[in-house]
Amino acid sequence: LVAEIEKKITEAFDVFDRESNKTVDVREIGCIIRSLGCFPNEAEVQELLAQIEVEEPGGFVHLEKFLPVMTKVLLDRRFQPIPEDVILHAFEALDENKCGYITKEDLVKHLTEE
Repeated sequence: LVAEIEKKITEAFDVFDRESNKTVDVREIGCIIRSLGCFPNEAEVQELLAQIEVEEPGGFVHLEKFLPVMTKVLLDRRFQPIPEDVILHAFEALDENKCGYITKEDLVKHLTEE
């Protein structure tokens, strides 16, 4: 199981390893974590980064430092997505006309005004 998880993490990491040197820009870590099906908020991403030895602030993350931290996250099933029924309930609350969709204008209004 651990070997499968590490393979999955390495494959996700490699997508963002632009120079093929087993490092990624620290700003890519949130995207990598989310691509693995984990959905931490930004504060939680920063907590994970604190556990990983980053070369320098704003620098690069090495796969060898990222792999054990992310393996533990996946094994512990941390940062799971919000259940579909909760998302559907939230959508239905925004769909005031009960038409099965939200217009772009309504979505913008809800996200910026309410």
